[in-house]
Amino acid sequence: GFSQGTMMSLHIAPRRAQPIAALVGFSGRLLQPEALAAETTAKPPVLLIHGDADPMVPVQSLPEAADALVQAGFETYAHVCKGLGHSIDNEGLSLALGFLHEKLPA
Repeated sequence: GFSQGTMMSLHIAPRRAQPIAALVGFSGRLLQPEALAAETTAKPPVLLIHGDADPMVPVQSLPEAADALVQAGFETYAHVCKGLGHSIDNEGLSLALGFLHEKLPA
């Protein structure tokens, strides 16, 4: 997901009865992190990517989400793209594709 799509994905994926294989989130945040552990029914691996120059969603949202996910038992990876605003760049796209290639079944 991107931005609001990340927020929706981080809210819905952990609460699904049927787990998804993996989740990639760009430039978003985790809403209601305090509820995550108690409401989790699935724990897909998560990759979070965020630009450090994002004017829409502060980059601080990335470590806040990553910390909550790790505390709830999720396999979590995070990457900050230097100089990137509220966008997806080639670096982030490459990381996401590699992550999905590794995590998705063949």
